[in-house]
Amino acid sequence: MDIPQNDLEALRKILADLTARVYRIEHKLGMEAESGEQPRAAVAVQPAPVRSSATISQGPAPPPPPPRVPTHVKPTFPADSGIDLESRIGSHWLNRIGIAALLIGVSYFLKFAFDNNWIGPAGRVTIGILAGISVVVWSERFRARGYKAFSYSLKAVGIGTLYLSLWAAFQVYSLIPGGVAFVMMLAVTSAAAAMALAQDSQLLAAFALTGGFSTPLLLSTGQNREVALFCYVALLDLATLFLVVFKPWRRLLVMSYVGTLLLYVGWYSSFYTRSQLPLTLAFATLFFASFAIAPLVTLQPEHEAPLFASIPAILAFLNAAVYFLQAYVMIEEVDKTDMAWFALVLAAVYVFLSRQVHTRKITPGSTQILHFLHLALALGFITVAIPIRLDAHWITIGWFVEAGILLWVADRVQSELLNIFALGALVLGIARLLLIDNFTTTALIFNMRIATYTVAVVVLGAVAWYAARRADEAGRMVAAVAVVALNVLALVALSHEVADYYSRQMSLPQPGRSQGYPAYSRDWRRIQIERDFAYSALWMAYGAMLMVVGFFRRSAFVRWQALVLIAATIVKVFVYDVSQLDRGYRIVSFIVLGALLLAISFVYQRDWLKLSAKKNLKGNREGNPTSA
Repeated sequence: MDIPQNDLEALRKILADLTARVYRIEHKLGMEAESGEQPRAAVAVQPAPVRSSATISQGPAPPPPPPRVPTHVKPTFPADSGIDLESRIGSHWLNRIGIAALLIGVSYFLKFAFDNNWIGPAGRVTIGILAGISVVVWSERFRARGYKAFSYSLKAVGIGTLYLSLWAAFQVYSLIPGGVAFVMMLAVTSAAAAMALAQDSQLLAAFALTGGFSTPLLLSTGQNREVALFCYVALLDLATLFLVVFKPWRRLLVMSYVGTLLLYVGWYSSFYTRSQLPLTLAFATLFFASFAIAPLVTLQPEHEAPLFASIPAILAFLNAAVYFLQAYVMIEEVDKTDMAWFALVLAAVYVFLSRQVHTRKITPGSTQILHFLHLALALGFITVAIPIRLDAHWITIGWFVEAGILLWVADRVQSELLNIFALGALVLGIARLLLIDNFTTTALIFNMRIATYTVAVVVLGAVAWYAARRADEAGRMVAAVAVVALNVLALVALSHEVADYYSRQMSLPQPGRSQGYPAYSRDWRRIQIERDFAYSALWMAYGAMLMVVGFFRRSAFVRWQALVLIAATIVKVFVYDVSQLDRGYRIVSFIVLGALLLAISFVYQRDWLKLSAKKNLKGNREGNPTSA
């Protein structure tokens, strides 16, 4: 049917008017349209070039309306936490609960069917395997539509069903031998890993890894199969290492390490004997090497939380500590000396790894951390090797020597970390020297105690010298503490020699009695008085020596140490010696002390160091800030 031209033009005019009104309403409501989409009605209602439309085109042309939003699209509102929570509950939690409910329902049905012997063992296993494969295949439809979370949940159910079905076929119904069950589980693990690579999914890789480490537990028969078990675990570790080389899935390293450790500890606690030491240590070394090189080849994710970014460092530390403990438990009961050499070899390994990390420059953030961590582990193993290999005071000397070497190396390479470790080894040596070492000497001065204290004093002197060269606040503080500790140790060592000398005097046999009877050739009282006087004389002499050094070096710090020691001697003389020493020793103590004090006072009064001039100059500068 033909429509008259006038009627067609009238319809077009009405449609154009309606379109303009809708645009004005949408504009007032603030509704935004999709970019790039022109309203089709506006285009469609443009009048044809005929005479009846001339009056319309002659008026001012309105601005072209922006693209319209379809009427079924609702305006957007700001995000709300309640809406996010609702969305999470609806899309994630209800999904998981629904899957769990469905599995429980199916499980009840299958149990009911099994209890009534509707389905035999072979049929049950077949149903489980087919159901697992079907669920995995079905999950791909949801992944293709963008429902990844739901798809992964279904894959977890399907993969778990496959493992449990194979476990039932072997352990419960004995339908297949262990080798066949192992190959089939390995195929499931490999398929899950292949899907993870194809879909670039770390979650699927975690599913595969979990199933892989669960396989030995599911197929365990209670027999000792060390070679088969650890070869399989090593294969899983290498597969994980292969994944993290090409994918930034560093969290898989933690899963692999935990799985390896759990299987190793489980086997060790049940089957290990000393005769298996070489083979077990070889496997432990293989596991250690796999995770030791992991930080060197791990692909750094572009964006990762700080906790996950530190995974290589944490793993490196745990791997080193656990491996050393594993070896220590096995080797120490055989030969303690071998364990010390083992610790030194580990130290050399971590020095090599430290240089590799520093050379490769893996990532800007983790390279420095791993470099220093490996270096710290190397020094730690050296420190541990000393008490394992040496005995008694040789441990203390070893720590002092280590501190000296670290201090020298730190000065050459300008490493603050090595300085810290040098101070740590020094503190260990001093603590053991003062609190643990118990020397038995047979000669005065020329004995191992004086030798050990001498090594400590020399190292402390080196610390003070290197620290003073830094010319900063931390360096001055370390130098001051080292000088004080040096003087304290020297005074303690000399006091021990005084005590040993008079102990020997007390232990001399008394004439006229049997040689086996413990008697003393001198009066107890007189020997004790001589010893107490010797202490006072030693402290006064050492204080005078410090005062001379302080004047010679023009060091107020050393002079203050001398004054503190002399003050302690004054207290001893006036409080203890007056009441305990005989008249002769008492007179000598006071005369020597008085002479020493007068001499020191005379030096200060003569102002040989120009202290008063420095004080006046300081006062002038404070009173006149412009003075130079």
